[in-house]
Amino acid sequence: MKIALFISGRGSNMDAILASCQAGHIEATPALVVSNKADAKGLLAATAAGIPTAIFDHRDFACREDFDRAILARVQQANIDLIILAGFMRILTPELIKPFQGRMLNIHPSLLPKYPGLNTHQRAIDAKDTIAGATVHFVIEELDAGPAVIQASVDISEQDDAGSLQQKVLEVEHTIYPLAVKWVVEGRVRLQEGKAFLDGEPLPPSGVRIEA
Repeated sequence: MKIALFISGRGSNMDAILASCQAGHIEATPALVVSNKADAKGLLAATAAGIPTAIFDHRDFACREDFDRAILARVQQANIDLIILAGFMRILTPELIKPFQGRMLNIHPSLLPKYPGLNTHQRAIDAKDTIAGATVHFVIEELDAGPAVIQASVDISEQDDAGSLQQKVLEVEHTIYPLAVKWVVEGRVRLQEGKAFLDGEPLPPSGVRIEA
């Protein structure tokens, strides 16, 4: 299976997935790294690993649909089987989502359905939550609303601020995202009729849950 990783920044989740591929834990070939920012630090890691890269500056396109169509053409040219959004800070349109329905994953830094969108860590602190976490989910047209594959939680301490909580959550992201990708590549996890299934059994709304 050929995978494409989409990044906008340093690509730490991309690094975790690439390491799993290189170690043989994920039996897939990273065949393309896409970024909407030419200065994304993760592009350097991709180039060092010998992975082709493609940069699409969203400011060069008249609308989001044109942007997505250009990316889709490049992804199809590379015969990509699975798209992995690893910190790609653009909202995708059906132009790209529909052709990859069930073949596109995202990771979100909250225990969805709590706190879709941005500023998740501060929102959790402001709400006086005692736990936070991350969710790997299939991408659908509704933002951060696709069926969950796996979640992991971390404790929020009284000393935590948004920055320290972000680091806690990032550590579990690097564990659960490669695992979710592995399951999809192996055919263990599938999206069927709008629901996520693991080994043929429907997953709960939280997906597989790893507690703090």
